[in-house]
Amino acid sequence: MALPIADAAASIRFAAREAVLALSRAELFASIRRDLREDPQLFQRQVAERYGVHWRTVRRAVSSAVPPERKAGWQRASVLNPAKDWIDAMLREDLSAPRKQRHTVKRIFERLTSEHAFTEASYSSVRVYVGQRRPQILAEEREKAKHLEGMVPQVHLPGEEAEVDFADVWVRVRGQAVKCALFTLRLSFSGKAVHRVFATQAQEAFLEGHVEAFRALGGVPVRHIRYDNLKDAVRSVCWGRSRVENERWTSFRSHYGFKAFYCMPGIDGAHEKGGVE
Repeated sequence: MALPIADAAASIRFAAREAVLALSRAELFASIRRDLREDPQLFQRQVAERYGVHWRTVRRAVSSAVPPERKAGWQRASVLNPAKDWIDAMLREDLSAPRKQRHTVKRIFERLTSEHAFTEASYSSVRVYVGQRRPQILAEEREKAKHLEGMVPQVHLPGEEAEVDFADVWVRVRGQAVKCALFTLRLSFSGKAVHRVFATQAQEAFLEGHVEAFRALGGVPVRHIRYDNLKDAVRSVCWGRSRVENERWTSFRSHYGFKAFYCMPGIDGAHEKGGVE
């Protein structure tokens, strides 16, 4: 049976709200700025309603890509933290187990007690965590299965894409050989590249290299820029191309209005950024 229109609209609003709650502050600001940039006819009030935030939040995102700092709040650590890895391992076992042999919450709770002598968490805490984590683990495994081995030739249009990387370079300073970092941003279509030498590969050098490259090239690639897992941009690697970005880097991208394309980790992504490797 189809839902009434009012119920369907409420479900859509709820789903949108859940998606917004999953965003970090920097990602929320970046999404707001992107929507307003791609559709100049949008009012700030409409964007506020779209993301379920106050209009002041939209105004702050427009004025700066960097979210204002929040006062640090105290949060008690979950008593379940020491057992989360054990629970995750049990849930991953269930992915290949017959349906009738998969873990119930009761069985997981019993194994924590008998095998790991873990009694700090209540049954309800384990039940809540399992209810949240089970679909996440299933989604992670399905995402991994999407990445099949193969080779696809790269085709680039003018001004669409670029690649970035750091490399070691030795220079002579006052007659002494000094190891430095060579920043390279290379356009994928024309092969035109901008190089800058820095004393280190610190994030300040990483960001300054982009600014210098955009200035020398006279603009920003309109599609995306390819990266590997430089710690200046990526805080942690999840699965596939999913990354948790450094918030300063997210705000920097939002300010200049370009997207980041992250290559597959290891040998699988070695060919995806061959222009600067």
